[in-house]
Amino acid sequence: MPFDRLWRNARIATLAPDRPGLGVIENGALATTGERITFVGPETDLPSDTRAAETIDCAGRWMTPGLVDCHTHLVFGGNRAREFEQRLAGASYEEIARAGGGILSTVRATRAASEDDLVQAALPRLDHLIAEGVTTVEIKSGYGLDQESEARMLRAARRLGSERKVGVTTTFLGAHALPPEAGGDKDAYIDHLCTKVLPALAAEGLADAVDAFCEGIAFSIDQTARVFNAARALGLPVKLHADQLSNLGGAALAARYRALSADHLEYTDEAGARAMAEAGTVAVLLPGAFYFIRETRKPPVDLFRAAGTHMALATDCNPGSSPLTSLLLTMNMGATLFRLTVEECIAGVTREAARALGRLDDIGTLEVGKSCDLAIWSIEDLAELVYRIGFNPLHTRIWRGQ
Repeated sequence: MPFDRLWRNARIATLAPDRPGLGVIENGALATTGERITFVGPETDLPSDTRAAETIDCAGRWMTPGLVDCHTHLVFGGNRAREFEQRLAGASYEEIARAGGGILSTVRATRAASEDDLVQAALPRLDHLIAEGVTTVEIKSGYGLDQESEARMLRAARRLGSERKVGVTTTFLGAHALPPEAGGDKDAYIDHLCTKVLPALAAEGLADAVDAFCEGIAFSIDQTARVFNAARALGLPVKLHADQLSNLGGAALAARYRALSADHLEYTDEAGARAMAEAGTVAVLLPGAFYFIRETRKPPVDLFRAAGTHMALATDCNPGSSPLTSLLLTMNMGATLFRLTVEECIAGVTREAARALGRLDDIGTLEVGKSCDLAIWSIEDLAELVYRIGFNPLHTRIWRGQ
């Protein structure tokens, strides 16, 4: 059978688990039929009578899987530039939140925005990610905190996937903060989420996963567990904002529920790292937030390495603690701030990010049968993807074979 498209003369980082390191193939070729990869390997392994409707000479450029941003809050109203000024003047993230700012200020702006407003505001942010080779992005709700507004956010996120050629996975994050109308009663709010909001959103098919913010300024271990139980009853996988500002045992809780990922993790301990490794829960590291709110406690990368915990990287694009729309810069931050290796950074925004979304069977590596999501780079060495700052070497981005 002839191929639809054939890329030749490429240096391919497949990220395939059956190849060492980044799974590099020198003098490689990749071919597709429809949206799927039907050949990837050395050019010398191509049959002599290979035919393709279109053949592309990569001229020795590097090819990687399309990048995956596995933790974003891309849909929101307004901005929090004023709070940035307050932090520069010495106010802490927690102080701003407790004074009614932080997440709740974005809630007010988001509730006031229409679905069209939210889509139009998010598109430039999404376009920046796409321009750097991102082919899949996760988008959370969590700035509505009532059923109508949360649904509107998730519908806007779904629309982004039809407005642009990009894969979008959606995550319900109703347990992000306590809305003002809850009157300080966190337990009643969690009950409302579990019995009313989450079932309604799941029935509408708006959420691919469920997330929560487990922290002193947000929700407790027990409250988070109730959200997870409700998600489990609806057949939805879970993930968790865990151990960002303190160690409440969030990583261990995520592992207990076999969460897709636990994210932030600056205060995770050895037991949490081991539990995540055993459960297959991915540690999603977010250096943009660490940098932007000037944290000093780094996630325990050495503990994750020792335990064998999979590590991903993401932008955490959001208006308050990480207004970042560059996954390339995220890799550089992961290396310079958290001392990740080049291999860990590149795997962290491809294979491991796909794993953190529960999508590794379809994206994240270049293997036969998977979706043809890839990026071609005008670079001499893969380390350039991590080393450069403010430079985009993307030559071509391919999503689903196109």
